Amino acid sequence: MAKKSSTVPGALSGTQSIERALLLLREIAAHNRGGSRLLDLATRTSLQRPTVHRMLKCLAAENMVQQDADTHRYFLGSMVFELGLTAAPRYNLREICHPALTRLAEATGDTVFLTQRSGLDAVCIDRREGAFPIKTFTLEIGMRRPLGVGTGSLAILSALSEEEIRQTIEANAIRLPEYGLTTSSLAAQVKRAQKLAYAVREAPTLAGVRSIGLTLRNQSGMPFAALSVSTISSRMNDKRVIELSTMLKNEIRLIEKQIATGADAS
Repeated sequence: MAKKSSTVPGALSGTQSIERALLLLREIAAHNRGGSRLLDLATRTSLQRPTVHRMLKCLAAENMVQQDADTHRYFLGSMVFELGLTAAPRYNLREICHPALTRLAEATGDTVFLTQRSGLDAVCIDRREGAFPIKTFTLEIGMRRPLGVGTGSLAILSALSEEEIRQTIEANAIRLPEYGLTTSSLAAQVKRAQKLAYAVREAPTLAGVRSIGLTLRNQSGMPFAALSVSTISSRMNDKRVIELSTMLKNEIRLIEKQIATGADAS
């Protein structure tokens, strides 16, 4: 009599399919402004084109993705937006941080960003513009990029454990060149941010822009978000970097205190 397998049939493949579908959605989200071709998605996910095509058809049937009839590029679908609206009241970090972003934008005259971690990525969830006439829109609300790309995102990555930093950089290695980074250059930026206790960097794809970012921690002390200020390089010399770091720290203390007293922002 044959020995009965202890493995639940289809359990591994089902889990793998879910992981792959989520990987596709994250990649589409990261390039949602211009859309993604089937070939692009297969290359960036290291999945076979037939597999990607089958999964996209399934996701499109559920309105999770949509394909432009003219360009054949894929974008996030209406169901993603609807699910986001449903989830928003439970995750009100944007509402909690709104006063801080407004104060920072008014005090600095520059552009202030709120970035939140999402697995191996970071997402810009809010932005406030200061009065200075030259704007530095290095991030748009909803933009998703690998963790460590962007100053707020770099601040979050730098605050993780050394093992998680290493794993994150390795997992995102194939995506980094698109943003002018390598695993070694990102690791060096992490070390610098750890030494300074904040992230400060020149935008690699936008000359003449400098930013500073500091990490937000949840009730458990885990880094999960960041505030950052971005402006033209001539307005952010080393002295002003110190001034901005103090301003950011003060606002972060207020936000973390509010989170600790009952707001669910983890």
